[in-house]
Amino acid sequence: MRLFALRDYRHLFSAQVIALFGTGLATVALGLLAYDLAGSDAAAVLATALTIKMVLYVVVAPIAAAWADRLPRRAFLALLDAVRAGVVLALPFVTEIWHVYLLIGLLQAASAAFTPTFQAVIPDIVTDGNQYTRALSASQVAYTMESLLSPVLAAIALMFMSFSWLFIGTSIGFVVSAALVLSTRIPNARPTGERRIWDRVASGVTLFARTPRLRGILALNLVVAAAGSIVVVSTVNLVRDELGGTQADVAWMLAASGGGTLLIALLLPKVLDRIAERHVMMTGAAVLVAGVAAAITMTATGLALWGVMAAIWATIGAGMAMVITPTGRVIRASAPPEGLPAAFAAQFSLSHLAWLVTYPIAGWVGTSAGVVVAWPILGALATIGAAVALVLWPRRVAARRIVGSAVLGAAEAEAASAALGEIRSRARVGIGSV
Repeated sequence: MRLFALRDYRHLFSAQVIALFGTGLATVALGLLAYDLAGSDAAAVLATALTIKMVLYVVVAPIAAAWADRLPRRAFLALLDAVRAGVVLALPFVTEIWHVYLLIGLLQAASAAFTPTFQAVIPDIVTDGNQYTRALSASQVAYTMESLLSPVLAAIALMFMSFSWLFIGTSIGFVVSAALVLSTRIPNARPTGERRIWDRVASGVTLFARTPRLRGILALNLVVAAAGSIVVVSTVNLVRDELGGTQADVAWMLAASGGGTLLIALLLPKVLDRIAERHVMMTGAAVLVAGVAAAITMTATGLALWGVMAAIWATIGAGMAMVITPTGRVIRASAPPEGLPAAFAAQFSLSHLAWLVTYPIAGWVGTSAGVVVAWPILGALATIGAAVALVLWPRRVAARRIVGSAVLGAAEAEAASAALGEIRSRARVGIGSV
């Protein structure tokens, strides 16, 4: 594949994979640490930690992006990896629950700055449009493989060592990731021209607010979060309590969702070469709404069977891939090069804002009132999000159009279309007067 012939991309992708798998192992270890410290209140501890994570993702990402063009990006990414390595290394030594909250806050603040900066680097390294699509797909595959394999790797490791060693392994992974980042030739961000910090923070959000297709993505974020929170939050209780499964069965059910995501992520690059991003993403939203409706029907009718649940989970995973994978292409076509860091940071922050809404519904409402109450609420949010996306992102507004041999952004494409229309109009007038 030509994509991996690019040395800088190859090193960055390797850094991403190593950091992802390290984070996955740390997530398993964090659950065990919470149980050690809080016992029966471990779920509440984890819920609070997850809330801290979402809040920091929403707040920190745009602020970090505001300074992206003033910092050397390679050194900045390596520094964030070093911070994450140090925080994870300290986790095995905590003795109080508030220590967990403090360290998780530091860890997620670093991750909130790292991820959008990393996403904004890729289009500067992979400049070919088709190869960039494959880079987005590769990232989606990496995220999916982490969700599939991390629990399995953690389970195998825990057969031979205590969970504290998982934190140590994660710390080593972040150090290796930092070394790989330093081995690349990442260009620094282009100056945005914004002087005031608030203007710089708000620039990405402003871009989303004024761009129809990006407003559509905001609504699609809600669809993804509403459906995805069902899988993330409810799988454990359904498998253990309803189906009587084991911890390994929980991992396999999550793998069913990840398998749907993986399959679609592998197929999408060729599909997106022929079909517009909007069509693929709206189809994905419809798949997610259907998946949530099927999940609601499953619980309402008492048909929570292994095969039925696995099929629904795989459908939700596939729909998520159809929405998430093309998002980077749409953002890239909607922002100038100097505005990409702010645009990716805005998407990172705003998408996690949607999860901050849906996680409590799936978790707290699901625990207190049951999934028969929580899931219809999430289904309504998914349906509303899909409908609003159709309105906010009209069919006539494409993420990109090709005029001649040039790939144009939406503004240039609209101008080109207007010019072509004027030429055709004049031609018709000329022909009529001959």
